[in-house]
Amino acid sequence: MLIDFPAEGKELHEYRDRIRHFEPSMIVCDTSTPSIESDVKTSSEVKSWFSPQPLTVLVGTHPSALPDRTLSLDSSIDIIARREYDLTLCELAGGRAVERINGISYRKNGQVYHNPDRPPIADLDQIPFVSSVYRKHLNIANYFYAHCQNPVISIFAGRGCPNNCFFCVYPQVMFGHEYRHRSVRHFVEELEFIKREMPKVREILIDDDNFTADQDFVEQVCEGILAKDLDVTWTCEARVDLKLDIMKLMKRAGCRLLVAGFESGDQRVLNGMNKGITVSQSEVFARNARRSGLRVHGCFMVGNPGENGKTFLKTIDLAMRLHIDSAQFFPLMVYPGTSAYAWAETKGYLVTDRFRDWLTVDGMHRCVLSTPIFKGPELTDLCDYARRRFYLRPRYVLHRILDMGKNPLEITRTMRAATTLLKHLFREHR
Repeated sequence: MLIDFPAEGKELHEYRDRIRHFEPSMIVCDTSTPSIESDVKTSSEVKSWFSPQPLTVLVGTHPSALPDRTLSLDSSIDIIARREYDLTLCELAGGRAVERINGISYRKNGQVYHNPDRPPIADLDQIPFVSSVYRKHLNIANYFYAHCQNPVISIFAGRGCPNNCFFCVYPQVMFGHEYRHRSVRHFVEELEFIKREMPKVREILIDDDNFTADQDFVEQVCEGILAKDLDVTWTCEARVDLKLDIMKLMKRAGCRLLVAGFESGDQRVLNGMNKGITVSQSEVFARNARRSGLRVHGCFMVGNPGENGKTFLKTIDLAMRLHIDSAQFFPLMVYPGTSAYAWAETKGYLVTDRFRDWLTVDGMHRCVLSTPIFKGPELTDLCDYARRRFYLRPRYVLHRILDMGKNPLEITRTMRAATTLLKHLFREHR
């Protein structure tokens, strides 16, 4: 049984009969830094519904980075399955002795033990299609991405990223810096499965940290889609070193939009975060995307090492100069286990040591970073200002109106995204 509590938007007690009827022998909770205390409380309550009580396992970035601290939160937590946990959970569910399972931290007789790390999975084809799990357990109508055509389904072609951006949590904490991907055959077969078994899906989000890390693989996937004459629309995470000929092939194979991390308009700031790209590459990337007929959603950050008022203005200028379709602006989020977190902690830039403070009362992200140049609320205000500058330009608004006229399929997505954006554009997030 798989339940996505936030997506379903119900109170915990409404699930009690449903879960008790299932009678689980193991509860697995995927958690993160901002939600860790709430997730632990939820897992503990669910566990209390049963006698004998099921095994409780936490997975995800936060417990992987801080297993000791996570286990200390509540005695109801039995095990942390660190990093890549697929096979770890299979062994736990199969009853293998905890002493013989790599990749776990656990409590026994009042003492915490950390077994050796589990090696990353080399053959990702052995993992079943995640879309088949979604189809069985989830309502895809619950999921909305502003830059995607909805309903959308999120899948992975591979794991890991060869780059070393100092803020990015998944390569550093979960999947490593080697990009491992499925076979082209296996991945294209999942696209076929989605097209056949989930006809309401309008777009597939390939959610790898960097799907274009191996451009030869991207080329082979596109050729596989075209060889099957498969009519699918998809979006992916991309890096700004993506070649023009690959972009054109991606467009032919159904790619609609590229999500790219431009991050900053200042080269020194990019260097300081180990981004490994240049501002010039970003400009060429955006220009080539337009030539290929691909849309671009740009990601920008504020608060990295070396950030000041002038570098921030360069970032806004770059965002508008690129002529991209949409953009997001966020303060630097320093997740445990990353170089960014170590930097902020060492410098004394964290304003709190309580992870519950990472969220506002209404569940919005709260900036917990405060540098000598910018205080936390100021970083949030800068992002709000950047969003208003980007989205409220007359030229941009006119472009969106003309785009909906030329592409009727964009009308529903754009209107829903605009409605969501306007709710937050002028409110304070403190």
